[in-house]
Amino acid sequence: MKAKDLMVRDVKTCTTSEDANRAAQLMWENDCGVVVVLDSESRVAGMLTDRDVCMAAYTQGLPLSSVRVVDVMSREVKSCGPEDDVSTLASVMRLGQVRRLPVIDALGTLVGIVSLNDLARRAVADRGKTVRGVGLELVAETLAELCRPWCTQERSVLPAPPPALPREATPRVPQLTS
Repeated sequence: MKAKDLMVRDVKTCTTSEDANRAAQLMWENDCGVVVVLDSESRVAGMLTDRDVCMAAYTQGLPLSSVRVVDVMSREVKSCGPEDDVSTLASVMRLGQVRRLPVIDALGTLVGIVSLNDLARRAVADRGKTVRGVGLELVAETLAELCRPWCTQERSVLPAPPPALPREATPRVPQLTS
């Protein structure tokens, strides 16, 4: 099985010039946890996850409309090609500890995205079939590797969280009246 057989073709994207609020809006409206970030030439420049957006809001203490995508995206993108087989996809995910891979063709154009969720759904759908596809063991091994902590430091030596916003800087939430 190849990446082109598993990938989602309707990839949600934003550009490096947009703000994190737009990226969050895309994720919310399309029920996805990642957007692929494109540069001015429509080439993949990075990836931005819902976690990246949350951590940016928390650490910077700014509204998402003031946070630029280019400043919080992951620039080191792991990717695959449409003809890469499923064992290659799993290997790239494991080594890079990433759950999603943009699928980029020979011309450098984004043509899809493959996630660990796609592998898992296919493995369940193919269970018991004689076709050679994605196995449950491959998915489990990949997930186990992705769940391995990347930071082995004890919590007591990790950096402290940023200070709370001053009271006057805290955004006000409008109260609904009945």
